Amino acid sequence: MEFKDTSKLSDEKFVQFFEKRVDETIKKFRLCNKNQKILVAASGGKDSTVLLHVMKILGFNVEAVTVNSHIGCYSDESIENLKSFCSNEKIKLYEISVRKEFGCSVCYLVSVMEERGMKKSSCSVCGTLRRYLLNKFATKNKANVILTGHNLDDEADGMMMALFMGNTKQIARLGPITTKSDFIQRAKPLYFLFEDEVERYSKIKKFDVHYGWCPCSTKGTRRFYYELELSPERKFNLVKNTLEKTPSLRKKYLNSEVKSCSICHEPASNEICQTCNILSIVKDISKNVDLKKEERIQQKLVCK
Repeated sequence: MEFKDTSKLSDEKFVQFFEKRVDETIKKFRLCNKNQKILVAASGGKDSTVLLHVMKILGFNVEAVTVNSHIGCYSDESIENLKSFCSNEKIKLYEISVRKEFGCSVCYLVSVMEERGMKKSSCSVCGTLRRYLLNKFATKNKANVILTGHNLDDEADGMMMALFMGNTKQIARLGPITTKSDFIQRAKPLYFLFEDEVERYSKIKKFDVHYGWCPCSTKGTRRFYYELELSPERKFNLVKNTLEKTPSLRKKYLNSEVKSCSICHEPASNEICQTCNILSIVKDISKNVDLKKEERIQQKLVCK
């Protein structure tokens, strides 16, 4: 896989390049095959919407599953857009509600956790619960693989965070596909495509998606790395070169391979997964939700 400057390609040539690169990534890293039951983790954003479309173009039979985090109009609009898209593309869509599963919205959970002295960002809590619910759903429905819309910028951000924080074990876990076969595989077909390229493809296809930041997100560490001025080619080489070193890192850090949580038995990097750690603190929230507080939180969530 080599870097290519696509900025000067015509729209027609760009679309051809984009779809070919996804196909090459799937084949090179054996992300999935047409005999498997494939779920796409969809949000209604550009990345997962583009991924769903391209997988259909490439002849894969995919189903979409979305987790409604109930983040005000952002969630409402994104899910409505996703429903319309899946209906037009004839893709089966499943919706999982955080409020139904945990009794309240993600932002409410974060607010209560802050009051209890637990410092967790909205993105961290939301991501943890989404992964847990997606894996639970995929297991129940006997899926073979979950595809996510992570792009090259996402991976470069993760690598830079791990490098700057000296977390070599985290680097060993990165890559276009999870390495342990005991759990449902997670794969990233957009792994070698930049966020700008995903956005361009989405706009060429005129997908009705939300391009702004989630109103619940904060200007935390990941956004700091996101805003670092690295040229596209340097980002590409960072991901490519780091990926070449991950096999040796995995051998060195065998304990970094995915384990199962001793409580819920879902995939985890520690004995007790982050989800169970979070739920152990907020387990009684669903029994005593302050509806007025939840309403106030929702009213503050304005789409950006």
